[in-house]
Amino acid sequence: MAAAKIKKGDRVIVLSGKDKGRTGTVSQVLPKDGKVVVDGINVATRHRKPTQANPQGGIDRTAAPMAISKVAVATADGKPTRVRFEVKDGKKVRVAVKSGETIDG
Repeated sequence: MAAAKIKKGDRVIVLSGKDKGRTGTVSQVLPKDGKVVVDGINVATRHRKPTQANPQGGIDRTAAPMAISKVAVATADGKPTRVRFEVKDGKKVRVAVKSGETIDG
């Protein structure tokens, strides 16, 4: 399995689909499925009947998983960039390809 180029807590920008151009924070990564969950992006709507647990019922909106290939890490100026790995001071760190700045570490 390849190292994770996108991790939980990363600020990402959506590259394609109905939410193209929007940015959000990764709340969950599903590496086995190759998907990520981004807060407020790819929102699925479910109409719920009233139950004892939820007597009001209503509409539930939750962020659904989306393909990891549809998102890219956003730089400080809000533009998408690819990620590469470099070894700095004996430690493997993620680096933004466009700017060369270290993403973590």
